[in-house]
Amino acid sequence: MITPKIVAQVAEAASLNPAATFLRTRFPDIHFSECSANDINPRFQPVLEIEQYELYLISGSTGHCLELTMEYDGATGIIVAAKDDE
Repeated sequence: MITPKIVAQVAEAASLNPAATFLRTRFPDIHFSECSANDINPRFQPVLEIEQYELYLISGSTGHCLELTMEYDGATGIIVAAKDDE
C-alpha cells in the first residue's frame, strides 16, 4: 500500500536519481513510470512536488491500463513527472 510516508521516501530517492529503474530497485513493490509534467492532465494534482519533479499516484486496479488517481487507497504506483524549464 502506498502511503504519504512512502511517497516522501520516494521523493527523497528521486531527488538523488529520478530514473524509474533506480526507484524500482529501492521500492520493488511499487510500479514507477516517468514522463514530463506537461503530459499530465491539469485536472490531476501531484501528491508531492520536489524541486524538479512532481509525483502522481497511479492505479492498476482495473487490470488493464494504468490510471491516474488522487486516492492513496488503491494506488499501485507513482509517476515521476519532470518539470519543464520555464
